[in-house]
Amino acid sequence: MSTEFKGLTAVVTGAGSGIGLSVARLLSESGAKVIGLDLNEGDMAKFATYIQCDVSDATKVAAAFAEIAKQTDVIDILANNAGVGAIGSITDAKEAEWLKVFGVNVFGMGRVSAAAMPFLKKSKVASIVNTCSIAATAGLPQRAVYSASKGAVLSLTLAMAADGIPDKVRVNCVAPGTADTPWVARLLSQAADPVAERAALEARQPMGRLVSADEVASAILYLASPRQASTTGTVLNVDGGMQGLRLRK
Repeated sequence: MSTEFKGLTAVVTGAGSGIGLSVARLLSESGAKVIGLDLNEGDMAKFATYIQCDVSDATKVAAAFAEIAKQTDVIDILANNAGVGAIGSITDAKEAEWLKVFGVNVFGMGRVSAAAMPFLKKSKVASIVNTCSIAATAGLPQRAVYSASKGAVLSLTLAMAADGIPDKVRVNCVAPGTADTPWVARLLSQAADPVAERAALEARQPMGRLVSADEVASAILYLASPRQASTTGTVLNVDGGMQGLRLRK
């Protein structure tokens, strides 16, 4: 078992399930002290100290970091994974949906990162890893609001990386393809033919399957690792080749 992160403290948002839970588990198994933020504890109890937090609410983010301050004065790793999805075209989207999706995926990421910054500045190996998406750079049908939010995450990551240079806070992001997570499971359950819909999602990724949560989490740990001390402002695609490959069939 790796001890690469032994002695380091990590905060993971959205740690109750899916990719966030995998990040919390892998960090814990590699020696890190993990604090998980989420609306519900989910399955993180074995791997993280749970603090309830709604990242879309500035007051609740402040309260969560007040609790974190009771446990540590240094954060070495921040994994911004909390996110919500949305289905539909731009004409389907209501004002409330725009506000909800951006409130979590973009503004929430900004709130948490700002609250964590005083803790990160005290670390010698500070790293932020944001969870972006293939939707930021590829035009996917029926994902207008979600894609817009993830495009903002990509731009925010680069801006944060530039701003983090003076304080030696590295900022990167992962861009998963369609991942086998609870959100995708809920999406499939709403389809007229869940089996056919899953097959279609798998087929659009060149490797012919969904990305696993652990694969995305492993990429996040790679970027978070002190071994990547010169890696900042980078987007790491974990999408089964969807972004860059065009295979003949």
